[in-house]
Amino acid sequence: MSWLKVEESIRVLVRDVPAEERPRERMIRDGASSLSNVELLAILLRTGSNGQSVLGLAEQLLSRFGGLRSLMEADFHEIIDIPGMGPAKALQIQAAIEIGKRIARLSREPLTVIRSPQDVADLFMDRLRFEKKEHFVVIHLDTKNQIIAEEVASIGSLDSSIVHPREIFKTALKKSSASIICVHNHPSGDPTPSREDILVTKRLAEVGQIMGIEMLDHIVIGEQRFVSLKEQGLF
Repeated sequence: MSWLKVEESIRVLVRDVPAEERPRERMIRDGASSLSNVELLAILLRTGSNGQSVLGLAEQLLSRFGGLRSLMEADFHEIIDIPGMGPAKALQIQAAIEIGKRIARLSREPLTVIRSPQDVADLFMDRLRFEKKEHFVVIHLDTKNQIIAEEVASIGSLDSSIVHPREIFKTALKKSSASIICVHNHPSGDPTPSREDILVTKRLAEVGQIMGIEMLDHIVIGEQRFVSLKEQGLF
């Protein structure tokens, strides 16, 4: 098939496919990994040029350089020599490539390992003990008890309507967490667990057991003191 026919078929495809199957919509729905190299480049380019569809332009770009590796090594002038690739589009491509290179050079910092309630208290005591409102934080751990993420799930008085298992475990699933630890502060300075603290903890632990994501502990932070609900046998 000639290049002209390929280009024409691409132009028709972009115009005729349902909106939900176009690159941007599919990326929102299924994530960037679901898209081809051509589609990812098309999102960067945003628009076509001189009557050519954006997918056609992206296909032409990859075809001219023979793939992403050669495109990565192309200079500015080589890119703008391609019909339809003006300075703005060339700079967008080169900026994206440079970001990718810098990410590839990043060294991953060692992950923090949680071995005991004291480890949690050491991490969060100074961060939470001066807060005027209760901050409920969820720590996400991998199979080696290394912290892979943390999030503030709620701010305000702790109750079951604010700390909902659906939201807690939605993030845990997204992060592929093996387990979680919850931690929150008592602005009064007294870390003694309240009745609501215990009820919320039991509820989260039960949901976690069903979902296969263990709730290892719930730490309450006070003024230079803390309480582990696990160590207290409260769930």
